[in-house]
Amino acid sequence: MTKAPLLTPVLIAGTIILILSFGIRSSFGLFQIPIAAEFGWPRAEFSMAIAIQNIAWGIGAPIFSAIAERFGDRKAVAMGAVMYALGLVLSSMAVTPLQIQLLEVFVGFGIAGAGFGVILAVVGRAASAENRSLALGIATGAGSLGQVLGAPLAEYLLAVMPWQSVFLVFAVMILMVLFALPFLRAPVVATKAEIEETMRTVMLRAFQDPSFVMIALGFFSCGYQLGFITAHFPAFVTEVCGAIDPTGPLAAMGIKTTSALGAVAISVIGLANIGGSIAAGWLGKTYAKKYLLSGIYVLRTVASILFIMLPMTPTTVLLFSLVMGALWLATVPLTSGLVAHIYGLRYMGTLYGFVFLSHQIGSFLGIWLGGRMYDLTGGYDLVWWIGIGVGAFSALIHLPIRERSMTPQVA
Repeated sequence: MTKAPLLTPVLIAGTIILILSFGIRSSFGLFQIPIAAEFGWPRAEFSMAIAIQNIAWGIGAPIFSAIAERFGDRKAVAMGAVMYALGLVLSSMAVTPLQIQLLEVFVGFGIAGAGFGVILAVVGRAASAENRSLALGIATGAGSLGQVLGAPLAEYLLAVMPWQSVFLVFAVMILMVLFALPFLRAPVVATKAEIEETMRTVMLRAFQDPSFVMIALGFFSCGYQLGFITAHFPAFVTEVCGAIDPTGPLAAMGIKTTSALGAVAISVIGLANIGGSIAAGWLGKTYAKKYLLSGIYVLRTVASILFIMLPMTPTTVLLFSLVMGALWLATVPLTSGLVAHIYGLRYMGTLYGFVFLSHQIGSFLGIWLGGRMYDLTGGYDLVWWIGIGVGAFSALIHLPIRERSMTPQVA
């Protein structure tokens, strides 16, 4: 019997879309200082814009997934790309905090249409059962590759042009995902019994299942930690990290300021997560996903405690970025794979979208609290310790999940 291929046109197209989408999205933390400096805004104002972007992304995830399952994946992604570009263009014209905060709703919905909810569902349907977990890991790793490329690109562009022009460049870039759409075609792989079930029936079954609630609650802390770090880590490193040795290896590589180190740290996180996401997908083929998820949150908690308690130096910044990067989006293939395994593939995108909404509520709080606590206390320490607490909570709440299928086996 011929073994099903791992690399399919759908997987390749999906990775291209996620690289572009997440490359742009992951760079928003680099705009904190230049936008605040130009307008004299408190740190909380642009933090609120990014927080609103993330909550809009979370609200949009189940909406765009339902659109994809009703009208087609490619239409949902095209709608998302256009909204993403529109939000960036309009945001470049904003001159008040309220304007940019409201306009980030378009960007958030755009990320939802061209992000994990839709893309992972179509990749999961296109992959064979034996390749599904690994394919989801590869697609997740593509988002991290975008992070590797996006932050340094934004840093470079901000050095040669105003932030408004960078937003316009990014708007053109996100529209390039439209060229990948012809290859984003996957069947609805399900048994006859699954196909005959309505979305309402499947969703009611999931919402009444305590395991679904625990999956969603566990994903909350992932969003809190990732949202806070993405939005505030570059500024945190810029302001708190010890000086870079002008004769040291970092300076020799062109990293001469803590601002540049903050951008590189985001890239290191993304680079490490390429391997982390793929490894998580591979391990998910063999081991219980709930235990892998619990272990990831334990390791995140320990890494965060050590980082916040030790003096911050360029070395500790890079080591923390490497460790956190390996754990960064490793939760995504495992969480989405858990949803697919328990509740089936037919409405995986919509169900994962609701789980992801919990993630984005956490992201909203992490980003907003980061800016708010900074303005109130002049630092980020309290926000870090809250993240440590919710990480420990997630490590525990995954343990009681009943990891067994509630639907007939997919074809």
